[in-house]
Amino acid sequence: MNSKQKGKRGELEFCSKMKEYGYNVRRSVQYNGSTTEGQADVIGLDKIHCEIKRVEKLNIYNAISQAKADHKEGELPTVFHRKNNCEWLVTMTLEDWIKLYKSYEGDK
Repeated sequence: MNSKQKGKRGELEFCSKMKEYGYNVRRSVQYNGSTTEGQADVIGLDKIHCEIKRVEKLNIYNAISQAKADHKEGELPTVFHRKNNCEWLVTMTLEDWIKLYKSYEGDK
């Protein structure tokens, strides 16, 4: 299977998981029919730039660098990733996590 097909499968799996939680997300390729440099893999989570990685060996620093390079103003660059037989994980910089946590504290 080529890397585009693997990427597609990971993105579809992630979308399915997010829909279980009630979020209306979709692959960005589905939305506009093509891939564009700097575009999130999945769209529909407000203020989050979603980079999806479904691989056995992930260089997380490269993945977060890609998300940081591609995100738009006002979005938090975030990598959602998992390997076989493991749960989904979320990676972002500490600075961005602090922004989320401070927002959560303000909602209490």
